[in-house]
Amino acid sequence: MTGLLIIAVVTIFLALFAKRLSSTIITPPIFFLTLGVLFSFSDMLPKESAKEGLHLVAEVALVILLFLDAAKVNLAELIRERTIPLRMLLVGLPLAIIIGTGSAGLILPDWPFFTLALLAAILAPTDAALGQSVISDPNVPEMERQSLSVESGLNDGLALPAVLLFASLASVSPENEGTNWLAFIVMQLTLGPLVGGAAGYVGGWLFLKADERKFTASTYEGISTLALAGAAYLAATLLGGNGFIAAFVAGLAFGSMVKGKCQFVYDFTESEGQLLSWTAFFLLGLTLVPEAALSLTLPVLLVILTSLFVVRPAAIWLSLIGTGLSIRTRLFFGWFGPRGLATALFALLIVDKHPSAEGRAILMVAINAVWISALLHGVSAAFGARWYGRSNER
Repeated sequence: MTGLLIIAVVTIFLALFAKRLSSTIITPPIFFLTLGVLFSFSDMLPKESAKEGLHLVAEVALVILLFLDAAKVNLAELIRERTIPLRMLLVGLPLAIIIGTGSAGLILPDWPFFTLALLAAILAPTDAALGQSVISDPNVPEMERQSLSVESGLNDGLALPAVLLFASLASVSPENEGTNWLAFIVMQLTLGPLVGGAAGYVGGWLFLKADERKFTASTYEGISTLALAGAAYLAATLLGGNGFIAAFVAGLAFGSMVKGKCQFVYDFTESEGQLLSWTAFFLLGLTLVPEAALSLTLPVLLVILTSLFVVRPAAIWLSLIGTGLSIRTRLFFGWFGPRGLATALFALLIVDKHPSAEGRAILMVAINAVWISALLHGVSAAFGARWYGRSNER
């Protein structure tokens, strides 16, 4: 009880000073990861129970944040600027996996090829929660913010088929040896958007009709929005599609239908999504970060730093050749690709379902990548956003 009381009080003060802290290097992910690590050295909270809840909290937080970020996207503007996020997704993401596999192989030559590919796929997706301070910063032009939002919203869903494929090939999931991977990937990438688009469109239409006829109130609209995000995810998953893609596409369709007419929906959902995200980072710090940090070796650190400073920037740079974007913009896109909940969740999916030495090693690399990325991207977010905004005004 004492531990929960301390967490509640600390969260109150963080929320009260959140706007002030947003212009500093202290981001909520850094704060709650650190708080979780500090609690890990005490007996105030049961760590085993926390480990059991981590997977669920991370998954729910990711679904809600994907839906929320998508609902805020100006779809008309996105269609006009579609070249940039599509290039980063369809060219940059595969390149990140390819370059990441090659670079990790040079640093970890004893690791099997498909295990290296699995690690690269887990490290490839970026995180909407860790990038929130940049995506929401008014100093950054709308085009850049929306491009990063769309990329972080969709790349984890696009990376998941690759994660599962390489997990099977690496024998981390041997029961999937007979899987028709082409059919699996097609279903993941088609059913997810179809289910999500239908759910978001129908849900938005129902919201507007209920609002026009005064059948509902703002309090209940927020609850319905959370349920809509979850329904899109669950329906796509049950049908064999990608639930994360479905949640993001549902948010896009919902936002284009509602067009800001239900403002409380966004306010309510954003606060709930942020709370879940903070909880997930706290649980990561409490349960996995201390163990991962103790297992951090120089080769693993080199793999992570190479992924952050070389692999992602190089992949994005190459994917944006021919777009006419400035060097500064391509570097900005390349750097602000933090690793977070998606990376941790994918690694947990592998090790939970198929525990092995390889799976455990991948989990430790992934968790180390998350906290290192949270630190580096958190420290640079406020400064980088202001610098980029000022440089675009010249």
